[in-house]
Amino acid sequence: MPTLLLVRHGRSTANSSGVLAGWSPGVDLDDEGREQAAALAARLAAVPLVRVVSSPLDRCRQTVQPLLATRPELGGPDLDERIGECRYGDWTGRPLAELAKEPLWRTVQDHPSAAVFPGPEGEALAEMSRRAVEAVREWDARVAEEHGPEAVWLACAHGDIIKAVVADALGLHLDLFQRISADPASVTAIRYTPLRPFLLRLGDTGDLSSLAPRSVPSHEDARQQSDAVVGGATGA
Repeated sequence: MPTLLLVRHGRSTANSSGVLAGWSPGVDLDDEGREQAAALAARLAAVPLVRVVSSPLDRCRQTVQPLLATRPELGGPDLDERIGECRYGDWTGRPLAELAKEPLWRTVQDHPSAAVFPGPEGEALAEMSRRAVEAVREWDARVAEEHGPEAVWLACAHGDIIKAVVADALGLHLDLFQRISADPASVTAIRYTPLRPFLLRLGDTGDLSSLAPRSVPSHEDARQQSDAVVGGATGA
């Protein structure tokens, strides 16, 4: 039952210029994004990490670089295309203000499970969701096997990827994933258990020290650790 920290990449040159980057090459962090990446390493200083996985896109790799520089024992990052950005097809590289006038925009907003981006490289949002959820659950199981149930690992990905993984964790239909928001360099924490996932943080841009693993009484079995605290978490 490890804890997954889903990090959205820092602000990119495409974010600041209002362009849908997708898999476009040469999209880097802008000045603010680089500052966010440096701050992320400090925000996570109190949290032990056993693995860092990243989208192969440059803006994600640049986001985790300062963190990995402070933790050379981690190596990596491990790259996984399944948590790479959605393939937006012919929408890639176009201004968001222009795309908002397209008929497909309303489908993406109101019925995303039916949205398929145009062109031979275009991907369905439902397929994006499937591959991303499959990836994080596979990595989580691997981390549990290699490092135990209290391990913490990090995956750096993209806004729509994170929203899809959160929707799955909450048992939400993909058509509701646009209700979720993840700002650049924000951290979303999910702990998977045998019974249910717990969403511990959503889009957090502040202190993360409380995400360090807590000690678990030896008498607690997996079912007990999967149970929700009646009345709400105690903060202990």
